Amino acid sequence: MRQPLLTTLAAACALALPLAAQSKTVTIATTLKNYGGDGAYLAVYLTDAKGAYARTLWVAGGKAKYYKHLADWSRLSAADARRLDGVTGASVGQGRTLKVTAELADALIDAGYEIRIDAAVEDMRDSPGEVRIPLSSASAGKQQAGRQYIQSASFQLQ
Repeated sequence: MRQPLLTTLAAACALALPLAAQSKTVTIATTLKNYGGDGAYLAVYLTDAKGAYARTLWVAGGKAKYYKHLADWSRLSAADARRLDGVTGASVGQGRTLKVTAELADALIDAGYEIRIDAAVEDMRDSPGEVRIPLSSASAGKQQAGRQYIQSASFQLQ
């Protein structure tokens, strides 16, 4: 009985290792400024080299009626019915940091893709395109300043 179990385990490991080598864990950290308002809604998403929507990584903010204020993300991802599957959470308070982790294919890195973050705060101006960071090895670990609500954003590759 041990031999079939060991054979199955060895086969599973042999199949899993190539899959692990074909993707990277990306952790995006976004720190908000002390802007003097309610919690921020943030959309963290990827666009390809032509600026077309590729994938939603996270949406911070629980009320879908406010997602239209994340204007670039809302416009670009409108046709993607799966855009919110398992990628939503609470809004982010001022001065706080949101960390998002995702598995991304190696082929996306250094291929012209961008991590984009849109921001909106109730009773304040919306900020589409708040942060745009090239998804490249050279950009990993470097802080990128936001335009209005985001103090800084960066990502790490693992």
